[in-house]
Amino acid sequence: MNMYRQMLQFKKFLLFSVLLFSSIAFAQTTIVKGEVVDGTGNLLPGVSVLVEGTTNGTTTDFDGKYVINVKTEQATLLFSYLGFASQKIKIENQKKINVILIESADQLDEILVVAFSKQKKNSVIGSMTTVKVGDLKQPTTNLTNSLAGQISGLISYQRSGEPGADNAAFFIRGVTTFGFNNSPLILLDGLQITSDDLARLEPDNIASFSIMKDATATSLYGARGANGVVLVTTKEGKKGKAKVSVRYENSMSAPSKVNSFLGAVDYMELFNRAQRSRDQSANLLYSKQKIEGTRNGLDANLYPDVNWYNELFNDMALNRRLNVNINGGGEVAQYYLSITNANEKGLLKVDPLNNFNNNIDINRSNLRANININLTNTTKVSAKFYSLFERYNGPIVSASDIFRQVAQANPANFPKVFEQDEATANFNHTLFGNKGNGGFSNPYAESVRGYRDRFANTTLAQFQINQDLDFITEGLKLRAMASVRTYTENQNERSFTPFYYGSNEVQTPQGIVNSLYQIQEGTEFLNNPTVTNNGNSNFYYEAVLEYNKTVNEKHEIGGLLVTYFQEALNTIGGNTAFSTLPSRNTGISGRASYSYDSRYFGEFNFGYNGSEKFAKQNRFGFFPSVGFGWIISNEDYFKKNIPSVNLLKLRYTYGLVGNDGISSASDRFFYLSDVNLNNGGTGYTFGTNYNNYYNGFIINRYANESVTWEVATKSNYGLELGLFNKLNLQADYFTEHRRNIYMERQYIPQTSGLTTVISSNIGEVKTQGIDLSLDYNHAFNGDFYITARGNFTYSTNEIVVNGEPEFQNENLSRIGFPVNQQWGYIAERLFVDQEDINNSPEQFNGFSSSNSYLPGDIKYKDVNNDGFINELDQTAIGKPNVPEIVYGFGFSAVYKNFDFSVFMQGVARSSFSINPGEISPFVNERNALSIIADNHWSENNPNPNAFWPRLSTFQIDNNEKPSTWWLRDGDFLRLKSVEFGYTIPSTAGKVFSMAKTRFYLTGLNLLHFSKFDLWDPEMAGNGLGYPPQRVLNLGAQINF
Repeated sequence: MNMYRQMLQFKKFLLFSVLLFSSIAFAQTTIVKGEVVDGTGNLLPGVSVLVEGTTNGTTTDFDGKYVINVKTEQATLLFSYLGFASQKIKIENQKKINVILIESADQLDEILVVAFSKQKKNSVIGSMTTVKVGDLKQPTTNLTNSLAGQISGLISYQRSGEPGADNAAFFIRGVTTFGFNNSPLILLDGLQITSDDLARLEPDNIASFSIMKDATATSLYGARGANGVVLVTTKEGKKGKAKVSVRYENSMSAPSKVNSFLGAVDYMELFNRAQRSRDQSANLLYSKQKIEGTRNGLDANLYPDVNWYNELFNDMALNRRLNVNINGGGEVAQYYLSITNANEKGLLKVDPLNNFNNNIDINRSNLRANININLTNTTKVSAKFYSLFERYNGPIVSASDIFRQVAQANPANFPKVFEQDEATANFNHTLFGNKGNGGFSNPYAESVRGYRDRFANTTLAQFQINQDLDFITEGLKLRAMASVRTYTENQNERSFTPFYYGSNEVQTPQGIVNSLYQIQEGTEFLNNPTVTNNGNSNFYYEAVLEYNKTVNEKHEIGGLLVTYFQEALNTIGGNTAFSTLPSRNTGISGRASYSYDSRYFGEFNFGYNGSEKFAKQNRFGFFPSVGFGWIISNEDYFKKNIPSVNLLKLRYTYGLVGNDGISSASDRFFYLSDVNLNNGGTGYTFGTNYNNYYNGFIINRYANESVTWEVATKSNYGLELGLFNKLNLQADYFTEHRRNIYMERQYIPQTSGLTTVISSNIGEVKTQGIDLSLDYNHAFNGDFYITARGNFTYSTNEIVVNGEPEFQNENLSRIGFPVNQQWGYIAERLFVDQEDINNSPEQFNGFSSSNSYLPGDIKYKDVNNDGFINELDQTAIGKPNVPEIVYGFGFSAVYKNFDFSVFMQGVARSSFSINPGEISPFVNERNALSIIADNHWSENNPNPNAFWPRLSTFQIDNNEKPSTWWLRDGDFLRLKSVEFGYTIPSTAGKVFSMAKTRFYLTGLNLLHFSKFDLWDPEMAGNGLGYPPQRVLNLGAQINF
């Protein structure tokens, strides 16, 4: 019995001990959770989270979240992920730890997409820049509008905001030639596409976006990559359950700045003053009765006061965008599927009597399917399909032209449409306004008189097979690809002839009444359509043999051999025999690389390319390049003594690139002549009565077998620096000497007897510059982190040879000046009085011809001091019209579920000229900008530096010469984008625990800073056209 009681007490004691220790252990267990993101705020799935010194660990899920149990609050969590620097964080009393991982400083395992291959980032010697795709996600349907300032080495600007015609111009390291082609090669998954194709890419579908800048980076592309390469790859499927991402945006767009024009009363009064400004006896066009009647707002038919901008355009347009993509797959097949739809509208108003839409209305849908299949452990195939369908509806003329017409019609001549009177009450057509016998511009009639309907389709298809050849030798791989791009376009235009009316004042027994009269007979129906079709295709084939091997863990050897063939067809839409013939290009390229102990790197590249454009002796070109690199920070002595510098890398490359894109498609096969054997202008007459006439022949182009490749010698000096695992700097200094630029010989005398121009490889241009990129990442605590970035590109060039003669006047020589340098006259000021004119050199024969000038007109400098102002006094003025400097900087911050980002972008060292012929007021009764009324020369205001010279109602040639008077500084700094976002926490409800939801508000082009304030400075000389848009956008991103 005692033994039983003892056993029972022991069991109780044992049970108590177990419960006690369990409770103690449970009390010491802490649950820690959070999420892990990269420097741009993108969630990172698969990050390893480990309690340091133990085997207790977990990984982040697809949404970048993790949960882990730890036994003590004194423990340290270790976060590690491929390509990123590991990070340690002490738990202490934190229950939620959010982490930002920085890209690994040594980057030994990070892989970059390079020419025809992938390389470890540390072994890349060529100059290339990769932009984070999140930086390209802006509320616009045009990807090219997002590039400026985002990528070092890229010069970019946007001159127009017209939907469908708003592509930004961009050049890698500036304009390096004055030849035909200075645009970079654009590759999408290895297939060449156009800038229009790039503009329509959806950032949600992009995996990486890079530009390749120097000879080593681009030489494998041969002639195609002479002007640099834009390399874009799309997303592919990942193993795992299906993941769905949805992004929807609604945006409101309005002009960033609107031109200000005079009202009718101010216009008429200033017009009358302009008439008397040059002729005191001139009959005034506008009577005091009309001016006062307009001032008092009387009958709009007789006394119109038309704000043409308000009559033509809405204040804003509403646009929307939707992207849905799905990715997933198993061990055998993985897929990435995407569908995008976008609707973009213009600002034009629609006439209520029309049964068609003349406003811009663009609907775009694109479909993408990327499929990867693992046939065996060594054989993989992939297929990628992409189709873009675009339906465009718009005015019969471009919207930019309609904007320009606002400056052509004044507010006082006639209303946009007349109100019907008794005689026209039963008419079924619009009574468009005009006056006299017609011939005056009515922008409203031009805008609504018809429409253009276009359907276009772009299709890209690609098939690729990858074969691992380890059974032959370790590290050997073979890849083959076949792809095609096709484009078709069908367009029809329909319009009616407007009925134009004028207004007369008619004396009747009841008094003076207004009577309408018809100026032009129109049509009440749409005329037969004008139909145009266009189409082209591009077939591309390549085979790549690649070898990579590491020997004794220190020697890395690589080799690459590429052969490709490309054929482009333009069978629809071409207008000459040369342009419709197939265009072919072929070549062999290769790369050999070696690195020792991830410290010393060497690389040799070559391209051997063939072009059908040249004669046999010049048909093939060989373009080699070499590069060397040294990662100093990987040296043992450096690691020990300077641990704060986590990366220090030096790079140098030198090489040649060739370019066969030296002329248009209609000007090919330079070794062939072009002779017209039936030319009426060179015929001959003979016979007794000279009645027999036969056409003769003329040479349109002379054969030239010496035409050859345009060749550029490029060098690049690079530095990569990383500090404290937070700050990364990449800097490059580059030079380029481009020779054999194909150009017209402009200085051949007519006495040579040639019937057409002669062109050959005579031009030379030198280019140099720097490009910089700077990134900073810092996590202040688990809930707050910030990233900052900046990019800077400076590229300048000078003409070395252009075939010009030795000028007697040095100011006429283009040698030593930039390719895009502007030329004109130096304007000193406005003439003060007649004595000033009499004591100044004669300008453009102004004393002896109708080109006379008066006080208040522009006075020019006699550059060559010959006592006359003429074309011999032209010289370089201002800076190039293409910016030499483009830069951008911004930051992003995340605090808990809130995020905020700002990006500024600007250009410098650029000039542009106002076209005085476009804005000259009163000529042909043209409209007048408000600034002209506020700041012009007059006898009451004889300001020699006024904005506008002496007023006139007719053209003054003296004042419309290209000169410094019209030159303006094109530099500006723009608040490119601002975004505020909020991610709904998963604890907000069951729905949000299953789907990560983020709402955001974005502003685009909200304000700018510039010395020039007449219109948006990025438009430069295109100031009367369709302005860039200021956008407010509301969006939602859902991932589940």
